[in-house]
Amino acid sequence: MEQRLLKIVSALFIFLAPLNNLFAQPDSTLPIIPYPVSLVKGNGKFIVDSKTPIVIPVSETFSNEANELKKLFTPALGKTLKITHNQNTGGIIFKYDATVKQNEGYKLSINARRILISAKSASGAFSAVETMRQLLPASIETGKQHPLKLSLPALDIIDYPAYSWRGMHLDVSRHFFSIEYLRKFIDVMALYKMNKFHLHLTDDQGWRIEIKKYPKLTEQGAWRGFNNQDSICMDRAKENPDFEINSQHIIKKDGKTLYGGYYTQQQLKELVAYAAAKHIEIIPEIDMPGHMMAAISAYPFLSCDGSTNKWGKDFSQPICPCNQKTIEFVENVFKEVMDIFPSSYIHIGGDEVDRASWAQCESCKILMSKEEIKSLPALQNYFINHMERFFNQHGKKIIGWDEIIEGGISPTAILMYWRTWVPEAPVKAAKNGNKVIMTPGNPLYFDYLPDNSSIYNVYHFNPVPPGLNKEQSGYIIGAQANIWTEYIPSEKRAEYMYMPRMTALAERLWTNSPDGYLSYRSRLNNQYDRLDLMNIHYRLPDIQGLLNDRVFITTDTLNFDRPLKKFPVRFTTDGSTPTNASPELTTYIVNHTQLIKVAAFTPKGRIGDIYNIKYQQQDLANPIDPTSKDQGLTVAYYKGNFKKTAEIPKTFPDSSFKADRVDIPASVSAPSFGLKYKGNIEVPVDGIYTFYLTCDDGGVLLIAGRETVNNDGLHSEKEQSGQVALRKGHHKISLDFIEGGGGYKLKLRYSINGSSPTEIPPSWLSN
Repeated sequence: MEQRLLKIVSALFIFLAPLNNLFAQPDSTLPIIPYPVSLVKGNGKFIVDSKTPIVIPVSETFSNEANELKKLFTPALGKTLKITHNQNTGGIIFKYDATVKQNEGYKLSINARRILISAKSASGAFSAVETMRQLLPASIETGKQHPLKLSLPALDIIDYPAYSWRGMHLDVSRHFFSIEYLRKFIDVMALYKMNKFHLHLTDDQGWRIEIKKYPKLTEQGAWRGFNNQDSICMDRAKENPDFEINSQHIIKKDGKTLYGGYYTQQQLKELVAYAAAKHIEIIPEIDMPGHMMAAISAYPFLSCDGSTNKWGKDFSQPICPCNQKTIEFVENVFKEVMDIFPSSYIHIGGDEVDRASWAQCESCKILMSKEEIKSLPALQNYFINHMERFFNQHGKKIIGWDEIIEGGISPTAILMYWRTWVPEAPVKAAKNGNKVIMTPGNPLYFDYLPDNSSIYNVYHFNPVPPGLNKEQSGYIIGAQANIWTEYIPSEKRAEYMYMPRMTALAERLWTNSPDGYLSYRSRLNNQYDRLDLMNIHYRLPDIQGLLNDRVFITTDTLNFDRPLKKFPVRFTTDGSTPTNASPELTTYIVNHTQLIKVAAFTPKGRIGDIYNIKYQQQDLANPIDPTSKDQGLTVAYYKGNFKKTAEIPKTFPDSSFKADRVDIPASVSAPSFGLKYKGNIEVPVDGIYTFYLTCDDGGVLLIAGRETVNNDGLHSEKEQSGQVALRKGHHKISLDFIEGGGGYKLKLRYSINGSSPTEIPPSWLSN
């Protein structure tokens, strides 16, 4: 009777647990990211000591996962836990459970007598191990021996991911990263249940993988002189050591200073095995037919005319897809790549191809005539399709950037979407039956500078684009964040750029819900101690409540929300950068125009982002009597490529129109352009108004003739804020905006006297 009752209760728990998760916010006291599908807290705790056995099935199923768990406990307990097959004892028990539906799913049940991990796959069991890791004290990450007992809280978890592709990408071709660092990167991915590591191994700036048939690829292609991107990093390193280029990757050869490096095949095979033990699949990318300058420089026959280091309008010249010797080369390269990486996927790139040289190539003209290929995009598709057939013959699936959809695409190719300015690409691919991985530049290019809205934007990213029905949405298999390293020359800089944004993506892809954001932010705060002990150079949390430009009439009090109690906030008023010796900021009274620099510090003294707060004393601007009160602003549209808003011409625009709000109208279609908004804004009361200007790329806002927000220049999506003192009534407003290509965003919000930011009512705007 008792066993029957237990079965009924267990079945009821399994049925109700998902409902429990739907109606309750995640428990922010448990520092788990990503949060489980269902978690029910129990009473008591389980104590782990040096005598606790780890139990696995006699079949040796889950032996790897048991060993991973053993490695986690050994340093903390000072003794290696014993692995046994005796399922009748207490301890930590791994159990095969065919009722777990999802391949990566698991059940974790903890009470005072035992810990039970139930899964039908090794990957599911490993996910349970990583959940336990986060439930243990952060000190377990130190690797030092502390003979002690460890405890885990009593609870019951049912868990599985929403998406099968939860990826991170790292470009090692622009700047090189050691094999040891790649292992560290994998460790962090595993902690947050990310399962696909997209390794970008080749590009114009460097070839990073040993190919034995073509040794010059690494003898020559892995090394280069310093370029303009390195120069920018070196200049930034004068103020920020994170931009220093690692001297270990600099050599002297034939009297030249060269930068670079590569991985041997043996190193990569060992890395693959290391990742596989943590159930992370490494997907190699050999980018072609474009982005191949490092290879062409070593083997000039790959280009159509035998030339090297040749650039087209925007991108480097590609390899020739019509030369049989080229095809033989790329097939030989991929044969060796396949021997190293057992992944069922290979990424071929296929992006940013300057096809102009193909139009002049006699071999290409002959092939296009023979195969009845009508366009250069179709010729690229012919090459991609050939490579896909070659991959398929070797049991591999092809992935390409979303340009591969141009000129046609086979129904079995996998598309990786990145071009935010081509929103129809993933929709078209999914409707065609192609699997799609979402990696849009906004918000998933983690080489874009983070700001105070980055984590929010990543957490609320919806992988399924609009325009797909339920069946078509099933072709969206997940998403990943990309880290392009043109301006990321060091491992510390890479960690600053991706952490903690990666945790937001991990939770979104696992739970597929934006509803637990407040709980997530609280749980994230509990992760920083662990990241410190893992030596992760993360970006410190934002200091909330600090504006870039502030205005006061007589006096103002500078106050803020400290990101974490353990992070002191220090400031200077003389223009110098804050240091650990600078005074700590609690509140500060401002009574004259000045610049205040503010930064948070870790307990060990590492500095976070520096906030430059420009205080300006202003009188309330007097209103004007507008000549017209027609609703909306006038907008002038200029086609062209402008680096600063000041470069927008003062001549007649290409077109003009009216707009009742500040955003990019659907009629604007040029890849790069400038916009000038002009008119009046009517404010309802006297006060200090704060304006929040979000731009991708740049914008400058003037109100009442006063520069209120300067968010100028070519950059990714970024919010800047500023203030202006206004009397009730109408005031002149102008906003200049530039877009340099690659996707755009423009948004303007306001608040008054410290209220929450909100959209500007259309009724306030006139011309």
